[in-house]
Amino acid sequence: MGGRLTVWTVVVRGSNDIGSAIACRLAQDGQRVLIHDGPAPTTTRRGMAFADAIFDGEATLEGIRGIRIDTPGAAELMVGTVMLSCSPFVDVLASVSPDILIDARMRKREIPQDVRGLAGLTIGLGPGFHAGKNCHIAIETSWEDLGRVIDDGPTLEFRGEPREIGGRQRERYIYAPVAGRFQTRLNIGEEVSEGEVVAMINDTPLHAPLSGTLRGLTRDGVPVAERTKVVEVDPRSRESANFSGIAERPGRIADGVRRALAAWTAPRAG
Repeated sequence: MGGRLTVWTVVVRGSNDIGSAIACRLAQDGQRVLIHDGPAPTTTRRGMAFADAIFDGEATLEGIRGIRIDTPGAAELMVGTVMLSCSPFVDVLASVSPDILIDARMRKREIPQDVRGLAGLTIGLGPGFHAGKNCHIAIETSWEDLGRVIDDGPTLEFRGEPREIGGRQRERYIYAPVAGRFQTRLNIGEEVSEGEVVAMINDTPLHAPLSGTLRGLTRDGVPVAERTKVVEVDPRSRESANFSGIAERPGRIADGVRRALAAWTAPRAG
């Protein structure tokens, strides 16, 4: 995105792989970016996200540092670095006063609140968002029209089935059978065998649904609700699996956000 002169303050909701890809790309473009999430996100694709910074204080994604700050304010935001905060969202809005708010939480089946009054430009990602009704601009997250910028109208409804990887779809995932504390000794990128115990929730063991490489794994010690996605296995070997960096889908969604920002910025820079 050459030629951009204006630096905006951007708040991204969600430290998942999609929110992190957006934050990373915007930081690379020279924007001041803050990710907001809860104090214990259940993010699984942590090798593709900044989520671990909330626990460890810092994480890196494609050369961009993500740093947790405890008392967010506009003065703490730096060009080229992503800040993360788990302070109450209303406090973040009040202290940062974002020019742009991007909701990347990907709630899928929930109907989002109208966020248009929270920033000069509000962007909603995925099912439930309707440009002109509950956000200014929506971005399509379904593979059929991935990354399309919508300035009037809704995104596609939630389709329910993930795209195939190695011939496998939803069977790649483990969803929490009970609520409790997620526990694991494994790491993203490790190879596992079908039936192997990969984690526990309280006293309930979670078995690998197939052999392959751990692409997604909720952070050890995080409380999870029943039916939360907690594990993802890529059926390919470690050499072929995709478990770190920005993957195709988050990258294309991030590119859609960048196009939306470029269109919004153009008349203001004239």
